[in-house]
Amino acid sequence: MRENRISRTSRAPCCAAPFLLCPRSPPCRLSFSRPSSGFDDDDFGKTFAVLIQFGAILALLSIYFVRIWQIATGMFSDPAARRFVLGVLIAFLPAAVVGALAHDIIKSVLFNVWIVCFTLIVGGAILQWVDRMDLETRYHDAMKFSLPMYFVIGLAQCVSMIPGVSRSGATIVAAMLLGADRRSAAEFSFWLAMPTMAGAFAYDLYKSRAQMSMDNTIIVAFGFAVSFVCAWIVVKTFLDYVQRHGLGLFAWWRVIVGALGLIALAVGY
Repeated sequence: MRENRISRTSRAPCCAAPFLLCPRSPPCRLSFSRPSSGFDDDDFGKTFAVLIQFGAILALLSIYFVRIWQIATGMFSDPAARRFVLGVLIAFLPAAVVGALAHDIIKSVLFNVWIVCFTLIVGGAILQWVDRMDLETRYHDAMKFSLPMYFVIGLAQCVSMIPGVSRSGATIVAAMLLGADRRSAAEFSFWLAMPTMAGAFAYDLYKSRAQMSMDNTIIVAFGFAVSFVCAWIVVKTFLDYVQRHGLGLFAWWRVIVGALGLIALAVGY
């Protein structure tokens, strides 16, 4: 029974992990996949959607380990490194506050497939619009954004707490509108993902600790592993793709999936 449940559940993190880091939405993928993923407890399904993010965090840590180490060791002697750490913390703060205050509402009210479909379509339209704009780029390095810019990006990230809104998409769009080029906007999205997803993981694990039976723990651990592999592949290819081709592919993906989801809901699927 446990092996069968792991096998069925593996589809969710495999499909969703890349969306944790790209301008698409992991909660939306898991909202669609949860009914067929073997979750008897819908509350655990919602928790699972958050907890597998830890695999993506580990993927980011492994890829950026050298740079993280350089920043950490130079933080006390290098003003640029110290300023960047402060910028990441400033960007992380709004999501930490809003997430802690609105955690129960988000999980009980907003995890709704209708909401996901609408936000997929709206988010795709915004991505397409911003990607086609002739924006003036003033920043080509994520470590050199202004401190107010870090804060505004952090505010934009809070919108992604609505399921179907991409965390990375919200931060990339905000950074581009504030003058960052595509690559630096996408890269800062990865930097911000590390404390944000780690915080969401720790808080949701604490709130859901009563659900973590031995079977559920094994399921989540398996999700970590699959999420790690998929996210590692995505991060390795995403920055170059966005720099060369833009966000159009992700925008159309969101619109198409959202539209198909609405059609399926309308016909009673």
